[in-house]
Amino acid sequence: MNFEHLIAINDPGNPLVVPLTRRQLWVGLLQRVDNPLLFLPGLQGFTIHQRQFDSALRELDFGTTRIRDRVTLSEEAAVHFDIEPGDLHAGGSLTIRIEEPEPGHLFLRFTYVTGFAAQAGSEDAAYVEYVKSAYHQSDLDCVRIIRTLAAEGTCQ
Repeated sequence: MNFEHLIAINDPGNPLVVPLTRRQLWVGLLQRVDNPLLFLPGLQGFTIHQRQFDSALRELDFGTTRIRDRVTLSEEAAVHFDIEPGDLHAGGSLTIRIEEPEPGHLFLRFTYVTGFAAQAGSEDAAYVEYVKSAYHQSDLDCVRIIRTLAAEGTCQ
C-alpha cells in the first residue's frame, strides 16, 4: 500500500494558528527520532543502537513486537524511516518531508510505503481505509506534539 498526504503547519491567513519556523519543525522531527516515546502510542521502550548526524539505527519495543528501523536525515528537509520486516510485520517505509512552496508556508508531506496489500479482493483490502485513517491521525498527533514542544521552548 502506498499512501501520501499533506498537513499544513502555518496558515498565514489564520491568526489563531501559531506559526512555526522551519527550524522548530525540524527540531521537532528530530525529537521523533531521538525520543519516539512521545510520538508512538503503545511504545514501551526503545534503544538507539547507532546515532550519527544524518542517521540512526533504532529498535522499538511495543511489548510483544520489536521493530527495527533505520532513519536517514536530510538536514531541515526530510526524515526517512526504513522499517525492517519482522515475523509479525512486512516492514515498509515512512518519509516525512518539509515543504515550503512560499516563505513561511510550511507543510509536512507524509509518504508511506508498506507491504499491506491493497488489491481489490485481498484480505487486507477491507482494512486499507482504516489504516490510512490511523496513519493520518497519528501524523496530526505528531504535529500537535511538535507544536507543544515548540510552545515549551524545546524546539528552538
